[in-house]
Amino acid sequence: MCEEYCRRLGTLLEVDRSVAPLGVYVAYTVTWSAGGGGPGLDLDAEVERLVRYVRSTYTLEGLKDVPVFRAYRDFFWRVGIDPTKVRPSSEALVRRCLRGSFPRIGLVVDVGNIASAYTGVPIGLYDLDRSSPPYVLTLTSGGEVFRPIGGGEEVLPAGVPVLKDSSGRVLHIYPHRDSVETAITERTTKVFVLGAGVPGVERSRVSEAVRMVAELLSKAGWRWCEDVFVKEST
Repeated sequence: MCEEYCRRLGTLLEVDRSVAPLGVYVAYTVTWSAGGGGPGLDLDAEVERLVRYVRSTYTLEGLKDVPVFRAYRDFFWRVGIDPTKVRPSSEALVRRCLRGSFPRIGLVVDVGNIASAYTGVPIGLYDLDRSSPPYVLTLTSGGEVFRPIGGGEEVLPAGVPVLKDSSGRVLHIYPHRDSVETAITERTTKVFVLGAGVPGVERSRVSEAVRMVAELLSKAGWRWCEDVFVKEST
């Protein structure tokens, strides 16, 4: 089944014309547990390496002026989110590193967070057994229900950029909140990995973030499509 996802990787997601004025784009791939061992992934060592990198590269005072974080902050303002109150997820992770901590949740989520903190790109992770591609990045028409991780059910107004699956469920409010319905759990074995691109962030950076997730998981015995697709509205 996963090899089939790889064969039709380019058809697993579309970016609707409705979001074209926002200038958003995505990079994505599929990765899955192969049930065997890999060369080995020492998550503790990876986190320690990340924290050293962050502390040698950034300061809390200067984060808001780093181009990649500034681009996501600017996009948040554009879609009506105050980034001084709701941080872009990648910036929030870097802030935690600078303050001496890093969230540890589980293999897949931890790897996604490591890649996000290194690159500054928000990463979405979706359980393929709990969602139905093809996905579409589009604007809400109004009235869609969203069940966020860590929050209560919400009814969305029109004009919100979201990721939906083929059943019409909202999996993600772009580019900062994911649904509990497709959240990664300890039972997850197939993952759709998405990097969220916004104006001012290089496509190569977003692709690199997605590739980093897949390559780190491959050290833990996972496999992936060995390709990253970039999609934008046409």
